[in-house]
Amino acid sequence: MVCQACGAPVANEVHFCPRCGVQVAAPAVYAGYPASPQMLASMSRVRRHLQTVGILWCVFGAYRVVSGLVGMFFLRAVTMHGYGGWMWGRHFARPFGPPWMGALMPVVAVVTVVAAGLALLVGYSLLTRQSWGRVLAIVVAIFTLLKFPFGTALGIYTLWVLAPSMSGAEYEAIAEPRM
Repeated sequence: MVCQACGAPVANEVHFCPRCGVQVAAPAVYAGYPASPQMLASMSRVRRHLQTVGILWCVFGAYRVVSGLVGMFFLRAVTMHGYGGWMWGRHFARPFGPPWMGALMPVVAVVTVVAAGLALLVGYSLLTRQSWGRVLAIVVAIFTLLKFPFGTALGIYTLWVLAPSMSGAEYEAIAEPRM
């Protein structure tokens, strides 16, 4: 090793430079090679942001459940019962829109369950450091980019944290071992 303050050679087991007295840090090593500062910054990004990304995916899953339930409520109100009842009179009690819209209810329910389930699964896998969580998060984040504005923001944030190859190496280092 070399002292970064004065350039004097320093033995590997010494913590202080014998020439100037500055504390010497061991060089960062990644996969047996010296690591660059950019590599170290990229690697620490996953550690710093992984829990936040996992929590945000869980919150997004809950948001998807609530928005799906609200959507089903309004779809049912518009297509089957209308807005109103005995107190609104006959004009407002009739269903609005074509009758085929009532068939959309199961589609909305399935999309809500699948989207919320995937979001919650991504959040769980990231929070528990599952080895398959990074790949699942990247795939679901790409699809979530279409759900403007919250899904787009969460998808971009997830891809920024997990997509680079250096992030993959760090995630593997902190992930739970496969069983």
